[in-house]
Amino acid sequence: MAVGVSFVILAPQIAWLAMLPIPFILGGTSSIQAQLATRYAAVRDQAGRISDRLTNNLSGIATIKSFTAEAYESDRVYQESEAYRRTNGRAIALSVAFQPLLRFFILLGFVLTLYLGGREVLRGRLSVGTYGFMVFIVQDLLWPFTELSELMDEYQRAMASLRRVMGLLDTPQAIAPGHQPFPFAIVKGAVQFDQITFAYNGRYPVLQDLSLQIPAGSTIGIVGATGSGKSTLVKLLLRFYEVQTGQILMDGIDIRDLDLGDLRRCIGWVSQDVFLFHGTIAENIRYGSFETGHEQVIHAAKLAEAHEFIAQFPQGYKTIVGERGQKLSGGQRQRLAIARAILKDPPILILDEATSAVDNETEAAIQKALQVIEKDRTTIAIAHRLSTIRHTDCIYVMEQGQFIESGTHEQLLAKNGTYAKLWWVQSGEVFSV
Repeated sequence: MAVGVSFVILAPQIAWLAMLPIPFILGGTSSIQAQLATRYAAVRDQAGRISDRLTNNLSGIATIKSFTAEAYESDRVYQESEAYRRTNGRAIALSVAFQPLLRFFILLGFVLTLYLGGREVLRGRLSVGTYGFMVFIVQDLLWPFTELSELMDEYQRAMASLRRVMGLLDTPQAIAPGHQPFPFAIVKGAVQFDQITFAYNGRYPVLQDLSLQIPAGSTIGIVGATGSGKSTLVKLLLRFYEVQTGQILMDGIDIRDLDLGDLRRCIGWVSQDVFLFHGTIAENIRYGSFETGHEQVIHAAKLAEAHEFIAQFPQGYKTIVGERGQKLSGGQRQRLAIARAILKDPPILILDEATSAVDNETEAAIQKALQVIEKDRTTIAIAHRLSTIRHTDCIYVMEQGQFIESGTHEQLLAKNGTYAKLWWVQSGEVFSV
């Protein structure tokens, strides 16, 4: 600013020549900046694809090796890397091309000032001292613009990353939390699904006009073919998704009105896809119940039939399980997940294929422990292995998002329906019609 004012005061007839390139520089910068924003956004998207590809390959390295697909996956990584190189090259080419253009405009302003200022000196309209001062300060006026392209490049690179982060943070919350407190101590555990309908992303409904009433403290089993909607039902109870029509009540209150944290704190969920965090066995069992002591952790592990195999590890409960629990077998991971739910001691317990990866002997031991755990709490057990839920208070058979049969194990066998057929098949006996 001071340099520009000095120019205008000393030589107003030449000052405009020195400032002539500035509008072109700023206009060009604005135009290039808009194009760079698009190109750097594409660069960040492509970088994300490479990261996803590498993450998937590292997670599935055993599968890749077993199918001898190393060359195939290597080629896919190479293709993603080439796409990134081309995308990044286009962005860099545009950024680099702007630098010579910028310097040309600066040089043009300097040469015009030098030439016309010299003519003014020869004509006696400008003193030599003023002319020398002008030649010196014109560099201070225009040369800083040479750094503009570098600043612009760094800015657009940073903004491309920032937009991805802000785009994630600005994603609207799909589940609106309720505001009614639901303290853990007052939860009885009565659950009611009242004519609910749900579909994923506008597709054909997974559940349609379904109703189910579960009294507090009871234990029910849900069976059915894969894709019939069993797991979806409990995820709706946890409000991972929102029903399109109908309502879900807990102790007579619509769960959409309840504080979301309070709702989920009163439910213990053991999913069929067990997730363990990188850390020790004790830390994974204690997850969500961080204030509990080590003796309580051991007690929960014993109830889940996990203590015996944990004790066999050299470091016991301090054993690191690895990423997603990869150092443990499927059955061991499931037993840790059950122990984690037991330690939480929730009024409502959901077991979604909780014993599918354990052997029959371990399953029998876990079932014996669960009979104690399920006492005085509402339990929803989802299973393909019917032996898991044969002793529940009531069994519901699902098919295409509807309950087609319900009753105790003995009642359903007497009906000779879908459940009876499944039971005879699994028990190896002949199905009687």
